[in-house]
Amino acid sequence: LEETRQAAESAATLTKQLLAFSRRQIIEPKILNLNQLVRNMHAMLLRLIGERIQFMFIPTEPLWNIKADSSQIEQILINLVVNARDAMPDGGRLTLHTRQMTVNHQPPDAKTSIPPGNYVLLEVSDTGSGIDPEIQQRMYEPFFTTKPQGKGTGLGLATIYGAVKQHNGAIDVQSELNKGTTFSVYLPASQEPVEETKQSPQFSDLIGGNESLMFVEDDPIVRNLTMRILNKLGYQVTYASSGEEALQLIAEIKEPIDLLITDVVMPGINGRELADRLLTQNPSLKVLFTSGYTEDMIVRHGVREKELNFI
Repeated sequence: LEETRQAAESAATLTKQLLAFSRRQIIEPKILNLNQLVRNMHAMLLRLIGERIQFMFIPTEPLWNIKADSSQIEQILINLVVNARDAMPDGGRLTLHTRQMTVNHQPPDAKTSIPPGNYVLLEVSDTGSGIDPEIQQRMYEPFFTTKPQGKGTGLGLATIYGAVKQHNGAIDVQSELNKGTTFSVYLPASQEPVEETKQSPQFSDLIGGNESLMFVEDDPIVRNLTMRILNKLGYQVTYASSGEEALQLIAEIKEPIDLLITDVVMPGINGRELADRLLTQNPSLKVLFTSGYTEDMIVRHGVREKELNFI
């Protein structure tokens, strides 16, 4: 079970990195202060770099806010810090610098396109080995790595690149062999105030019921597991492997269905079409949509409106 859990976590991490690179990961942006985010990560960053590297954080105060997904910004920072650490195996100095700037035209020394606008800039500088100019041409490619086998996946910078682009930002690098590297991450500034942190909800034991449910899922592993959970909670569950099968079964059932739980993306009749048909027969039917697909795929299948229940 432990090996299965580790394999699942490894696969999940790889999937998140690929989704970030392809800009298909669903993000939850909110108003953040980058200085505060770095301070919250300070202790963890010190553990990452070890005692041989001197760490300096130079914040600009006050600093414009950004609208971003905090987990992705944290991932960007962690990947840049780890790369800087690996470039300084004998020790050195790592500096994080935040500042705000207005870009009116392309900076003359920038190697990437930076559209005009107001930005919060995160600079991660090291005194390490530097990056060869030829490697700089390929360093954002997925799975490209100069590290020995087993030491890196080649997804660190690719993940950073995708996450930055998904936030409508830009990333630039200045590096010189044996003198160090500076990565500059440009994140669009926001004039909105930082959102208040919501208290975590208090969870209680699951409460079952005896309502009648229809569960539609074409993946047998997901279907069987969910069936066992719902039955254990006391619900009366009828399951189907397709929209067509669900329509046939409901036509044969005499008792009304209280809740339809349906996958969105299925061969034939998809979940949204199935729900629409059943709601014409029973307008009071409650519907819960489920999917493991990313947001763009769900939108194409007609599920996006806020009033719809979706997990």
